[in-house]
Amino acid sequence: MWQKYINATNVEEVLKVLAEYGEKARIVAGATDLILEIERGIRKGIEVVIDITRIPKLDQIVLDEADWIHLGPMVTHNHCVSSKLVRERGYLLARAAWEVGAPQIRNRGTVAGNLITASPANDTITPLMALGAQVTLRSAAGERVVPLSEFYLGVRKNVMQTNEMLVDIAFPAMAENQRGTFLKLGLRRSQAISVVDVAVMLTFEEDTVSDAAITLGAVAPTIIHAQSAEAYLKGKPLSGETIEAAARLTMNDSRPIDDIRGSAAYRREMVRVLAARGLGAIARSEEQLEFPSDPVLLWGQSTPGDAAKNPAGSTFSRDETIHTTINGQVYTFAASHTKTLLQLLRDEAGLIGTKEGCAEGECGACTVFLDGVAVMSCLVPAARAHGAQVTTVEGLAQPERLHPVQDAFVHEGAVQCGYCTPGFVMSAAKLLEEYPQPSREQIQHAITGNLCRCTGYYKIVTAIEAASQMEV
Repeated sequence: MWQKYINATNVEEVLKVLAEYGEKARIVAGATDLILEIERGIRKGIEVVIDITRIPKLDQIVLDEADWIHLGPMVTHNHCVSSKLVRERGYLLARAAWEVGAPQIRNRGTVAGNLITASPANDTITPLMALGAQVTLRSAAGERVVPLSEFYLGVRKNVMQTNEMLVDIAFPAMAENQRGTFLKLGLRRSQAISVVDVAVMLTFEEDTVSDAAITLGAVAPTIIHAQSAEAYLKGKPLSGETIEAAARLTMNDSRPIDDIRGSAAYRREMVRVLAARGLGAIARSEEQLEFPSDPVLLWGQSTPGDAAKNPAGSTFSRDETIHTTINGQVYTFAASHTKTLLQLLRDEAGLIGTKEGCAEGECGACTVFLDGVAVMSCLVPAARAHGAQVTTVEGLAQPERLHPVQDAFVHEGAVQCGYCTPGFVMSAAKLLEEYPQPSREQIQHAITGNLCRCTGYYKIVTAIEAASQMEV
């Protein structure tokens, strides 16, 4: 792991550290990719990690006078899902952000990180490419603006220099005569990497398509445009015949390979199917039909980011101490800056209710609340807890009374082997804080990041419904 962990307080400090350490330094925001890349040996030689989550105003989404939407580098996927501006004038991005991982991942993972990682299967790149996005890269020497179409060099390769920070993502806000959507095919309904994804963005003059952008993910080394289909659609009404022909052209423009998630032939056919579905939904004005009006975020009553910016900047190496509050009690940890929050809680604090199931952000057994927001603690650096408020499953119950969710899990028989139970309880508790009377669909969305290998989801859902009827 890293040797030094820096909680930065401003962008200038970040750029100074990048200039000093070069390829030995990495910026961390959500850390949902970086921690795994370091542990798997994909990113080697990283000695310094620069945490930017303490820097004010980096999580803002704003509309400028030129009618461009700007996303700061700390804008998470759930920020996009919850943003009225993005949902109304950048719907493709909101829909793609909703498809990323699970609520706990969307609460930490940033759009900037998704772009920088540069995997062709990363969901937010495809819609942003269709929207004509650009990124601003800044170093101590100055800054440059790069169209997203010129940002990628290949699989997990981009044009960023080791001394640069991505400080802005911008794209033209959708006009009244523009419509679009994003569709994804994974091997399961959530927590899945794209087998194929498609973004469609159309501009209309009355009933005729005047311009089209169709971008494809996971079918080439980088995100690509279906140029033949885009050219074909211009000047045509969006009829059934046009949709069928455009979908076939989109399929022909793809360049997939065989891999563990699907064959090239399957991917090509699914490109055709998704393109036809997307175009058809736009033709019927149904592109937003399946997007929830009240999405589950697992924020509860918190506003993500506010508490995180309070602590002063700090640097952690071998001798520095982490000071944090867990379940209302102050803890001090020495020589723990190279651990994850999960390891800190279990190994150092002795709070073993938080479980390690996968250590990859897949199972949700390690779910905790960080500054009031549900996260996967296996993907959070321990030093991020400095000056923060952490709640584990041990902190839910009152001295003489279980939390309603815990009580309901017992009485409804939702506890089976019990290993995954703490994570489910944490997700459910945060859901009820956010939506005291959730629908069954909202309950299902809330636990998409929690896996039960005993396959007992029916009683778990029933228990959460029962908890919503109890008095807190």
